[in-house]
Amino acid sequence: MPTPAAPYQSFPNSFRRRILAGETVIGCWCSLANPITTEVLGVAGFDWLLLDGEHSPNDVTTFIPQLMALKDSVSAPIARPASNNVVEIKRLLDAGFYNFLVPMVETADEARRAVAATRYPPKGVRGVSNAQRSNRFGTVPDYFAGIDEQICVLVQIESRKGLEAATEIASVEGVDGVFIGPADLSAAMGHLGNSNHPEAQAAIAAVFAAVKSVGKSIGILAPVEADARRYIEMGAKFVAVGSDLGVFRGGTQALRDRFMKA
Repeated sequence: MPTPAAPYQSFPNSFRRRILAGETVIGCWCSLANPITTEVLGVAGFDWLLLDGEHSPNDVTTFIPQLMALKDSVSAPIARPASNNVVEIKRLLDAGFYNFLVPMVETADEARRAVAATRYPPKGVRGVSNAQRSNRFGTVPDYFAGIDEQICVLVQIESRKGLEAATEIASVEGVDGVFIGPADLSAAMGHLGNSNHPEAQAAIAAVFAAVKSVGKSIGILAPVEADARRYIEMGAKFVAVGSDLGVFRGGTQALRDRFMKA
């Protein structure tokens, strides 16, 4: 007889616990859609890794091998779906993700929809499958009783509309943290490609203030070290300090430049 799976409550989401406790956690973006590069990042030991489904060629079939590659890593995997889509989020939940970064959330209602997508009825609208990867194909005895409390929902503010509703978005029950998309937010402010423009920085600071006012954690993508350190000093709690694509591109270019003339 196979050994029964341990109860689901034996596998708490430590990343969500750290976010709710306001700890500072450092992460990295995974854009290459490849389990080997994701595994290498997992070996490095970041607190969390963002597997991107919005701006990278990922879907549930490429996400699963990357989750497998991280099974022995201390890095918590976070999925960014292509959009705030109930069906896509359901499939990623069933695939085994506990942590979500939902892009382009502009209103409290949209934030509530993101949370509802991750909860079973009556708390939400997640569709029920009795045997899927997340519950070890039906072998976790108390999965339905415990899973809702293990899911971490982070939402992205990256537009003028989202900026204006930042306090209301952050206040939504079930939203564990708010993440700023600096590139999109600066573009929305009329400064495409220049997130350090004073107006863009003022918008970022306004989101920081709004999220802090309701006691939620705030995060941001900051691949430039000076920016990352500044945002941490401002109170950012989950910060992505680079990406696999950026490291690969920068490293290969530097190697080429050491041996070849421009």
